[in-house]
Amino acid sequence: MKSLSSAEALLMLKKGEKLNSSWSADHSRRVGEAAARIAKVINLDVEKARTLGYIHDIGKQFDLGSSHVIIGYEYMKSLGYEEEYANICLTHSFLNNDINCVAAGIPSKKSDSYIFVNDFVKNHKYTIYEEIINLCDLMCTDEFMTLEERLIEIITRRGAYSNTQYHVNEALKLKEKIDNLIGKNLYSLFPEIVNRYY
Repeated sequence: MKSLSSAEALLMLKKGEKLNSSWSADHSRRVGEAAARIAKVINLDVEKARTLGYIHDIGKQFDLGSSHVIIGYEYMKSLGYEEEYANICLTHSFLNNDINCVAAGIPSKKSDSYIFVNDFVKNHKYTIYEEIINLCDLMCTDEFMTLEERLIEIITRRGAYSNTQYHVNEALKLKEKIDNLIGKNLYSLFPEIVNRYY
């Protein structure tokens, strides 16, 4: 199994953008940078956190819809990368080990990959890196945002669903967990956010 560097992951993003001109990987770049900041203050592997953030949405070079999670997972596995690089493609969208704890509605059970993704997410022990990517995915567009601001952006753009309140509540709990690990409000790591609001 191969390891992946952040430089290699950035090259993958650039190639993906050329393959699919409708996809901008700016969000993925931001997620990687946000994850690196958090990892640094809690003494995790900054390079790993950055790399996982960069590649979490790599499946979007092939499909911009919800299938990007399984496509990204299979793509990274096909390239022979270590499990964690494939796993992040699956886990980044789902909080609380629950396929229903996702933005923009409950996934369709008619999807060919539903059973596999559901079983994987339910039975997988999330790493701290995966939880950080979960959170950073909900703090970035092509810029850094507060979790609350980003959740409103997602709801405004994609709508509110029967699982929206559940997803929002779990996202807020995840932020509280990361705040506690850092020992302060994680927004303090983002002057781009602080300067906008304070």
